[in-house]
Amino acid sequence: MPYPRSNKKAVLDRIKRLEEAIAKGNEYLKSGQHANWKGFRPLFTTKIKNGKQLPPHRNWVKNFFLPRMERALNRGVVFQLLIAHAPIIPDQLRKAAA
Repeated sequence: MPYPRSNKKAVLDRIKRLEEAIAKGNEYLKSGQHANWKGFRPLFTTKIKNGKQLPPHRNWVKNFFLPRMERALNRGVVFQLLIAHAPIIPDQLRKAAA
């Protein structure tokens, strides 16, 4: 049973958002841009110093945010490949069993 077209579009949209997030993370590490991007927002409370909200720590972006986004991107790409070849897989299994 092939996957509906809406699932393919959702996977492609997710991959696009992950690529954008990785690009913003890399830009932040290089030049400090996107410090106030909503993807870097803390879950619970923001750190405030002298009345100003602090940007995310560079080590957090490098060691936590980017690896997590890259893993999610790899999973999305693999899922996209599975969706693309879903109708082919059952036929190959039938031929191999025969």
